[in-house]
Amino acid sequence: MKYKVILFDLDGTLTDPQEGICNCITHALSYYGISKPHSELTQFIGPPLLKSFAGLVGEENAADAVKYYRERFSVVGLYENQIYPNVKETLALLKEKGYTLCTASSKPQVFVEKILHHFDIAQYFTVIGGATLDGKIGEKEQVIEMVLNAVKAEKSSVVMVGDTRFDLIGAEKIGLDAIGVTYGFGTREDLTQYPHIALIDDITEITTIV
Repeated sequence: MKYKVILFDLDGTLTDPQEGICNCITHALSYYGISKPHSELTQFIGPPLLKSFAGLVGEENAADAVKYYRERFSVVGLYENQIYPNVKETLALLKEKGYTLCTASSKPQVFVEKILHHFDIAQYFTVIGGATLDGKIGEKEQVIEMVLNAVKAEKSSVVMVGDTRFDLIGAEKIGLDAIGVTYGFGTREDLTQYPHIALIDDITEITTIV
């Protein structure tokens, strides 16, 4: 097999966190007297929170907005979430075939771990990679680099799987191949514009590509 290590994004790739994330953004924005419909907030699923809030409440307020977001997310928001169909079965099959599975998420690692355990899929991952709460590691390429250092894998043997341009761009910056999934929060039209070896409509298709 060409690839030995598969990196998975979390939000929009393994789970659908729309309800929780939008509720928590709404909670944070309420501190600034801002109200937006959820349909306008889904674009903020994927990028680092600090960057998203900078565009919503200004750079000077972004750090505080993240704190307000997390005060709700850490208690309620992370469980307002659903695992996508066929995810658990696909992860089990890939693990059985000998692939090393890891996550590379812009969500803080502590929350990634809780969510994976909540959905009973943490056992499939050798490395659970995510951002740091202090913001020192938050960009997708930074998380990918951290995970690669942990598994000590050759870049040519690693593929990144994600649902947005940030996953594909992050992979390109590090020198990895990428697979885009179209069922998350990035559109096929958008994903087509960035480097990828495949776009898939169902996670089970990964088994025919890697």
